[in-house]
Amino acid sequence: MIELKSAGEIATMREAGRVVAAIQAATREQAAVGVSLKQLDEVARTVIHEAGAGASFLGYQPTFGATPYPGVICTSVNGVMLHGLPSPYRLRDGDLLSVDCGAFVDGWHADGTVSFTIGHAREEDLKLIRVAEETLAAGIRAAVPGGRLGDIGHAMAMVGRGAGYGMQNDFGGHGIGRAMHESPFVPNEAPQGRGLRLRPGLVIAIEPSLMAGGDDGYRMDDDGWSVCSGDGSRSVHVEHTVAITGDGPVILTLP
Repeated sequence: MIELKSAGEIATMREAGRVVAAIQAATREQAAVGVSLKQLDEVARTVIHEAGAGASFLGYQPTFGATPYPGVICTSVNGVMLHGLPSPYRLRDGDLLSVDCGAFVDGWHADGTVSFTIGHAREEDLKLIRVAEETLAAGIRAAVPGGRLGDIGHAMAMVGRGAGYGMQNDFGGHGIGRAMHESPFVPNEAPQGRGLRLRPGLVIAIEPSLMAGGDDGYRMDDDGWSVCSGDGSRSVHVEHTVAITGDGPVILTLP
């Protein structure tokens, strides 16, 4: 079932989105050489607590999850594309990090991901991040009333694949609202003009992930959560929660 949200419900999700943005800003500020992923998770917990919000990820267990999720953020490093656990791993100079986080306010969720480098950045990593952000922006621009769900995936694939990067379509975006994951599934790649008709009130998380090696394959890590590039190449993930309105797409996970 797909639930269209009212203006008031979207406003509450915007409050949750501000918490997500605050988590991203705080973890990015604290992420440095020698800081552990677990420490970043503690930073995120503090932001959520001080905002009086709830943690969407903590204890969550989708069908693929080996155990209930132990953290409030996903911390994916280098070849880990998605769902990296906040482990004791300490960040190293040149690491590529994606921080995925979700928060809820009054029962309404928002979800977002930011990617950045630690210390001295590789030029190829900066390009990967830039193209991923351009891929996400293209998907958001396509999220207009009267369009189709496939238009979003088509727009993103044109940018990501056009730059020579690999894309997978098993883990994509999703509806969001009273639950963190709702219908519909939002593909990273899809035929233009196909799929669900986009209507005002639909709120979705759009979240492309790119693999530098150009291979579409991926593998699950032994931890039961981390989704890694199949060829071991660097990977990146970016995401915004977006409301479709009569005036066009509105990003809910900005500061």
